[in-house]
Amino acid sequence: MANATFYIITPDSPQAKAEGFGEYVLFLAKHFAKQNAKVYLNCHDKAHAEQIAELFWQVDAKEFIAHNLVGEGPKYATNVEIGYQGVRPSWNRQLVINLAENDTTFANKFAEVVDFVPCEEKAKQLARERYKIYRQAGYQLQTIEIAHS
Repeated sequence: MANATFYIITPDSPQAKAEGFGEYVLFLAKHFAKQNAKVYLNCHDKAHAEQIAELFWQVDAKEFIAHNLVGEGPKYATNVEIGYQGVRPSWNRQLVINLAENDTTFANKFAEVVDFVPCEEKAKQLARERYKIYRQAGYQLQTIEIAHS
């Protein structure tokens, strides 16, 4: 059965700020990649995808995670691929981490979806809409409040 996990970002958490959120995305991508999951990061647009890819280069060499933008890198890609609306992952991906704030849903495309419920009201409403679509598509849903750390 497909699963969708929504991480709730509270206003006082470090993830509520752009830098803290970026670090959390890196943490999640690394966590899933270490489990040999084929991870797809879905961004707002090409510029956002390039910005996220740059974050992967900013880590200490010991913490480096192999990654590539859609259309770049090795033929069968790396465990972490970064894309945006209108492009498709290079090959089969099991898990998507959705970073886009639009009404994108991944129902029936990925076995695992990681999504976020931001603090801002409009973005929060879009997350609720995605939640409803996943539920209607038969996804097993869970929500996790990000710990204050």
